[in-house]
Formats: sequence, C-alpha cells, structure tokens
Amino acid sequence: MTPTRVPILNASGCLDALVAPDVARQFDTFVTKTVTPLPRQGNPPPRIAETDHGMLNSIGLQNPGIDVFVREHLPRLEGLGVPLWVSVGGFSASDYALVCERLDDHEPVAAIELNLSCPNVEEAAETAAELVSAARAATSRPLYAKLSPATSDIAESARSVAAAGANGLSLVNTIRGFALDARTLRPALALGPGGYSGPALRPIALACVLACANAVELPIVAMGGVCSGRDAVELVAAGASAIALGTVLFSDPFAPACIRDELEAELAARGLGTGSEDRSPAVASPLPAGA
Repeated sequence: MTPTRVPILNASGCLDALVAPDVARQFDTFVTKTVTPLPRQGNPPPRIAETDHGMLNSIGLQNPGIDVFVREHLPRLEGLGVPLWVSVGGFSASDYALVCERLDDHEPVAAIELNLSCPNVEEAAETAAELVSAARAATSRPLYAKLSPATSDIAESARSVAAAGANGLSLVNTIRGFALDARTLRPALALGPGGYSGPALRPIALACVLACANAVELPIVAMGGVCSGRDAVELVAAGASAIALGTVLFSDPFAPACIRDELEAELAARGLGTGSEDRSPAVASPLPAGA
C-alpha cells in the first residue's frame, strides 16, 4: 500500500479489524470502535436501518470495556501493522480520564480520538472542552476531538477544545435522524432516532470542516459521506488534512483502495497536498499539517 499525500483512515465504529484485518490494513491508520470504562451491551435491535441516501445506526457504544480491550484486543490490533488510534467514550469527565490514563503507557496507541458527540447514548454533563481538559490531564497521547455537526457554532466548539488541549479535530460525527419501516410505519430502529450517516451528510461535513479550518490551526480528519476521490478532495479543499471512510465500508469493504487512487489523481490534477505551503481553494488559511 502506497500512502496518499492525504492519509486515509476509517471512521470509528464502521469496521471491526479483528473480523476483517485485510480491510483494516488498507488504511494509513486504523481507528477502533469506541471504548468505555465498563463493558456495554449496546442498544436493543434493530440497530441499523438503510435510508434513501444513507444509513441510521443506534449501536449504543457496544464494547468490551477498557480492561478487556487492553488485555485482549489491543495486542491483536497491534498485529495489523498499521498505526492505531483508539476511540474513547464515556458519560463523565472521569470516564474519559480513566480510559485515557489506561491507554497512556501502551506504545501501540498512536493517538486517542475522543468521541464527544455520540447521538445514541446519554451525553456527559460536562462540556466538550471540559472532557478534553480531563483527558489531556490523563494522557500524553495526541488527542483528536470528534465533534457533532448538531451545534449552532462549531467553530466556537473547535476553539474551545483547542484551548483545552486537543491536538486535532475529527469532523463530523453522525447527526440524529429518524426513519419509519415502509410496511408497518413503525420506527425502523428499536429506540427510534439514530445517528445518520452517508452521502447526504457530506455537505454538512464540508460546512463544518470549512468553519473549523478558518477558526483553529489544528489538523482535521474529515468524514461524512465520502464515496469517491472527488468527495474526499472536496473535504481537502475545505481544509481537511486527512480523510476517514465510514458508511461506504458497509457496501464496499474494499472501497479504500479505489478512493485512494482517485484521491491521489485529484490531488495531483488540482495541485493540492498537505504541506503548509499549500493553500486550499475554499479556506482562507493554509491547510493544517497532516494527521
């Protein structure tokens, strides 16, 4: 695998590397499912529903908990041979701090992505900045704050997490949506609403990436409906320094190879890269350094 000038990651929760290691190795960096302090069974089924232009999910952060993750999963993930980011979640600042502290001494963990915005579970009482601050005090690892598009001012959110110690941003998480079963007109998901992802999320992601790129000098991993190299290069033009693939993996697990080739061609044709000297057509400031 030859890396593109813009790294390609997977979106957390969209790929199980222990089930599909060959797919995971297509990425420049693999991002785990979100890990919480205690094991979670997740939400009741059905938890996934297709829509006309995307997908709804309500998994509910199902995971084995940090103890099992560190003891059993992390050694196997290290064997993938690609850099590893661990997604961390919780329901309080102390939850985030606990998991980050447990990961701090593990060399395979190249960075931690803080899942600050899952729409399918109860949110922590603290602000995103307070959660980042708690995590920052607990670990020396780079921290990427994953923000929700469902906010009136995502640029201000970016500034606040940057001030709290985030080293980068992941934009964007899913946005809350709802679907009905076509036959019964009952909710398609057991709990009703779920996180909406897929192609229809891309214009929202573009707006968020552009706003944050103009607000802070942090690298941005952009995600939201990327299905082609053209989709990816638009996010680079808005200010992203890396791209993550999510929903497309459910329909085409080997999409990363195709998107990588298409993206490299688009970057070359348009003269875009990740160096600080490159200027994006859409953003007023230089592209952030690569993830």
